[in-house]
Amino acid sequence: MPPRRLILDFLARGEVHRYGPDRSQRADLRLPPGAGPHPLMILIHGGSWGKRYGRVVMRALVGDLVRRGFATWNIEYRRLGNGGGWPTTFEDVAAAIDHLDTLDAPLDLGRVSMLGHSAGGHLALWAAGRERLAPGAPGSIDGAPRVPVQRVIAQAGVCDLAGCYREWHGGAAGALMGGSPEEFPERYAVANPLANVPLEMPALLVHGVLDQTVSVRLSRAYAAAALAAGAEVELVEIEGEAGGHRTHIDPRTSSWAAVTRSLEGSAGVAYAV
Repeated sequence: MPPRRLILDFLARGEVHRYGPDRSQRADLRLPPGAGPHPLMILIHGGSWGKRYGRVVMRALVGDLVRRGFATWNIEYRRLGNGGGWPTTFEDVAAAIDHLDTLDAPLDLGRVSMLGHSAGGHLALWAAGRERLAPGAPGSIDGAPRVPVQRVIAQAGVCDLAGCYREWHGGAAGALMGGSPEEFPERYAVANPLANVPLEMPALLVHGVLDQTVSVRLSRAYAAAALAAGAEVELVEIEGEAGGHRTHIDPRTSSWAAVTRSLEGSAGVAYAV
């Protein structure tokens, strides 16, 4: 991919939509050429659930996906340090997804995928399991989902929130949840993707074996539990430096190629990286 194209992707925000009154309750919609309706990819950025990082970090992937024929919905949400944490972050992600069915745009809401990186991978897997949540839980669904998701992808995802708490000795996971799994077992029962397997859709996990930020052990634990529960899940492990934590949000890398291989044919558009 030419460097100029990558720069242009970072600058291309798309059409901004608000799904709530807070300045972080917004999402960017980008459409590919053509009349549509277009298949849709929901993107959820990572960054330890903190305010330091925002949806801009996903724009290179957005540009690549648009060229592949996908419409993209790149969401922002309240994070630690700007009103996020339990339960606000979860409520925002759910609201951003549900807001899609209010848009006047040529979207095919029968072909929706969801992708998240790092902490965003955690939120994507959590959101993919909202139908399993008890009534009244943050993000729970009453009846049929307003925007049904057909596939979820976690890139270097925090697939096991309790495991992450142990790996990080609390850290951002503890800050997100307000404490440990022992202190708030009911919160972790809702928020931990590992506690809510199997999903009703295929899941793809892509993780670097040497990832020093989010251990591949979390994806391995999730994949093993999901397979044991009868879920359709695939774990792709990336060896060496090619599996670095931030390679997943660079469309020029083998980490991203592992995702695009699974997307081939989804948008009906041929595109060479």
